[in-house]
Amino acid sequence: MCNCKDGNCKGACVWSMIGKILLIVGGLNWGLVGAGMLLGSFSSWNIVEMLLGSMPVVEAIVYLLVGVAAIMKIFGCHCKKCTSCQVDAKPMTGNMDAKM
Repeated sequence: MCNCKDGNCKGACVWSMIGKILLIVGGLNWGLVGAGMLLGSFSSWNIVEMLLGSMPVVEAIVYLLVGVAAIMKIFGCHCKKCTSCQVDAKPMTGNMDAKM
């Protein structure tokens, strides 16, 4: 939902979207690793390791990119596309009864 004055949000930039996808992949991966540990599974539930274990350099790059995505999320993206709505955003107020 857009909170822009004119309602013309452009959405997030490509880098923000890639970061979001990497954070989802990383979060699901760690969730599976934790579930595997709690269930006492001797085999690893690390999906990244399962898919890329034969290529340790590529596996390390994926982990590094997930870490960079987390840092980007902490500090936020400050590009024009990502901040265009946030600068002009105002809380949505008004008479809700009139809309019902």
